[in-house]
Amino acid sequence: MTTQNLIIQAHDIETHDLKSLHSLAHATAIEKIDGDFSHQAFRLTDADAASLDNVKTYCEKAKLDFAFVDSTKSFADFKLIASDMDSTLITIECIDEIADYVGKKAEVAAVTEAAMRGEIDWPTSLRQRVWALAGLPEATLARVYEERLQLSPGAENLLHAAKKINIKLLLVSGGFTFFTEKLKLRFGFDFTFSNTLEIIDGKLTGRVLGALCDADAKAAHVRDITASLNLNKSQIIAMGDGANDLKMMAEAGVSVAYRAKPVVRAEATVTFNHVGLDGVLGLFA
Repeated sequence: MTTQNLIIQAHDIETHDLKSLHSLAHATAIEKIDGDFSHQAFRLTDADAASLDNVKTYCEKAKLDFAFVDSTKSFADFKLIASDMDSTLITIECIDEIADYVGKKAEVAAVTEAAMRGEIDWPTSLRQRVWALAGLPEATLARVYEERLQLSPGAENLLHAAKKINIKLLLVSGGFTFFTEKLKLRFGFDFTFSNTLEIIDGKLTGRVLGALCDADAKAAHVRDITASLNLNKSQIIAMGDGANDLKMMAEAGVSVAYRAKPVVRAEATVTFNHVGLDGVLGLFA
């Protein structure tokens, strides 16, 4: 029978919390995990996964991220990381920031939030939000990229570690190709899929070209790449924050909810509310 380790991560972890969790999980030892990340990480070995509910309650109160992981699994066992872009790999929702240049950020952001919570139909919401951008100069996209786009904490560490051992990287986004293609060149993503904004005479028309990269398309891209690389589900990590990421995340052996909406946290195998994306490295160090 495969044993489980309980991984505890946060920027500051108190000794008394580790001791309490050690007892709750009936673990055999507490080990410090060293790695290329800015937060703290500890491994509670041979933990009892039946203690999940008690551990979750404790960690939520103590503001700690936790996960039960297969003790035999290492980062090198994974061969593909699939990530959402907006509010996952990067800190912003690009469409909200674009809308800010026409004074419609609050209006568009409200629709974005509702879509990410799964409260409204995502394709309809995207078309509605993109229509609000009609007439904007194409140069606005470059301004958003240069002035507002930032990687989420720990993202660069995770991408570098993956590239170092030849884990393939997929960026699959309900956002726009203008941004995914720039990130592909900058960080060496092997595959990118997203939506293309129609631009005529240097201005956004308020329409999207071609089929949408919606929840079903995200999942299909993960499946297609999995098949083309001859991988199985256990070799895939998928990361997202919104309801339109759930189908994609279901295609992965490890699904990471990053600063995610409640509907996503409920379905994911791992939730990061406190550490950055390099918490993935702490899980499998």
